[in-house]
Amino acid sequence: MAKNRITAPPPAPHLRSPVAPPARVSFVIVPRFNMATLITMIEPLRVANYLASEPLYHWEILSPDGPEIPASNGLSITAQPLDDRIRRGETIFALASWGAEDYANRELLAWLRRQSRDGARLCAVELGCYLLAKAGLLGDRQLATHWSWAPGFHERFPEIALVEQIFTLGDAVMTCAGGMAGVDLMLSLIAGRHGAALAGEVADQMLHQPIRPATAPQRRTLGQGTDEFPPVLRKAIALIEANIAEPLPVPDIAARLGLSQRQLERQFHKGLGCSVVQFGTLVRLQHARVLLIATKLSVREIATATGFNALSHFASAFRKCFDRRPSDYRQGWAPTEASPSWPGTLSAYIETLRQRTARAVRDRTSSFDFVSSSEAPSEEKPKAHGEPPVTQTPG
Repeated sequence: MAKNRITAPPPAPHLRSPVAPPARVSFVIVPRFNMATLITMIEPLRVANYLASEPLYHWEILSPDGPEIPASNGLSITAQPLDDRIRRGETIFALASWGAEDYANRELLAWLRRQSRDGARLCAVELGCYLLAKAGLLGDRQLATHWSWAPGFHERFPEIALVEQIFTLGDAVMTCAGGMAGVDLMLSLIAGRHGAALAGEVADQMLHQPIRPATAPQRRTLGQGTDEFPPVLRKAIALIEANIAEPLPVPDIAARLGLSQRQLERQFHKGLGCSVVQFGTLVRLQHARVLLIATKLSVREIATATGFNALSHFASAFRKCFDRRPSDYRQGWAPTEASPSWPGTLSAYIETLRQRTARAVRDRTSSFDFVSSSEAPSEEKPKAHGEPPVTQTPG
């Protein structure tokens, strides 16, 4: 691991008659954090210092978990221990990723509460939202976190409002979805402190244009924030994603959009290569595997939360879609594994559907064996002998 070690930056150089002292920034990391996200947040500060006549920012990397903190990509980074220095008027970014839902370090939570109370501005980055939520620092603020983990966080903290945008701003607390959104957040902060012109030059140096606003969508695939699909198809996808626990029947979706069922099905087959029910099932299964990783809900409870009336149907559909049993997915990154796994993508499943549909037309058979394209979302396959029904409760 030594050859993969990344050391923290040296102390900021002494400034000769500075116009203003550099802004101080702290990055707090925990094991299995996202290295790429950390780098995307540091790099704009480095470039701003490079372009300015005097250093504008000084940053430090802290952790309560030892001097060398492993990232999710196998590299490690040197971090300093938490200290008692009051960071009033400074910004603290809390970064976490894999395993953050179960991370519990009382020292860190108490430190974050103390820094917030003493006047530091905090930012939850990616799954750093779990750290701030457990510390009781999010309150009734809107939260941006990575879209793929948002369902699991919502199950743990249903009282916190989630927004699928790249970051949120606030005087006391900010949030960031992670990934490349870190660049946009830091450019926004640079613009707020030193002007849009400098932020634009930093973005040019990083080949990062255009600079996205806080409200920019996180996703631009499968109807999210893109003009690739007709508006009616994007609205249909939004309806499906908003009703995962209690899937809407296809006629209801069509009626809400002012279409006939035949017209709606034609839109899905043309845009996605599958039926409405097939796409809805895939979305529900994607949601289910996030809940399996990020929550303590039982498999039966997750089946209910994702709109499956029978546990047998859920287990069968899940295995045929992901080639794993739901119980095998309780840990997306088990301690015995060198790296996390997330087999398959939604686009790959859609392509599989297209291929199966083509074969079905040729062979006159069902195109999708884990859900019939003609069955309503509430219709499940027969339960195994003696299996109790799943009680429908809110997800």
